[in-house]
Amino acid sequence: MIPQQTGARIVALGHYLPSREVTNDELAQQIDTTDEWIRTRVGISTRRVAEPDESVADMAVAAAAKALARSGLDAAEVDLVTVATCTAMERMPNIASRVARSLDIRGAAVFDTNVACSGFCYALATADHAVQCGSSRAALVIGADKMSDFLDWQDRTTCVLFGDGAGAAVVAAGGTTPEPGIGPVVWGSEPDRGEAIRLETSGPEGPRALFRQDGQTVYRWTTTTLASVARRACERAGVPPEELAGIVTHQANLRIIDRIVDRLGAHQAVVARDVVDSGNTSAASVPIALSKLIEQGALPTGSPVLLLGFGAGLAYAAQVVRCP
Repeated sequence: MIPQQTGARIVALGHYLPSREVTNDELAQQIDTTDEWIRTRVGISTRRVAEPDESVADMAVAAAAKALARSGLDAAEVDLVTVATCTAMERMPNIASRVARSLDIRGAAVFDTNVACSGFCYALATADHAVQCGSSRAALVIGADKMSDFLDWQDRTTCVLFGDGAGAAVVAAGGTTPEPGIGPVVWGSEPDRGEAIRLETSGPEGPRALFRQDGQTVYRWTTTTLASVARRACERAGVPPEELAGIVTHQANLRIIDRIVDRLGAHQAVVARDVVDSGNTSAASVPIALSKLIEQGALPTGSPVLLLGFGAGLAYAAQVVRCP
């Protein structure tokens, strides 16, 4: 007998950003760039950079604690913790296990997932599936990355793009309703071009992984491919783009965000542009941006919001969710 599926919903969000703010002018003192050059090409004004002793796990715990407190659930009710990250220095135990230990979550399933900037949307879909099939009742879904550990601070084409941070969502069973709290995911990849974004190991003083990307390849892919992915996610959720209350894409580049939104045609939606203040925080960017919009009261409870992650691999994932 096939068990009845149970819908899942996001019940709360939280985010964490390091206290250290790095402006464009500060970067211009170290490399050949200017505030105008950075703003014009990628739209970033500032970014947050974690301290050397501040880990991915530390940031993940801070964001998850906020989300859990806002959810009204106890730690004992969480039975799944998943963390999307591509920058964890601590391989074992995984970051999810460290979060569970710090928040006194006992007996939960714990796993990390690495799909880089698409990671949070992948992890959210996985938690949604776990709730729908009855394997989980309440899950913590976290995106956390410390990109500053992997940047070449002399490469002006990449070091100006990134920041550090974490965002988290509590996902719980929400009953069977005509409008799912988390819509069907549209996900996939184009691995033949996956090397366009990578951590490359090199260095005369011993192996060190540094972020590298083919910016033109990435820009062409994002601006020509991803609007159709977003449209398919809207179709599967039964929400036309013109009925979206909000759009939260991966915060890669302001020009990319605006191009995707323009091609999608959802001109009335509130669009997350947190990249201006936080930079590109990889797997953390979608939950941070969504959490900020909800804190600001920009999205009404129950309103439909498109989430779209994309990046290394070249992987993508999109789903329409209802705001908590």
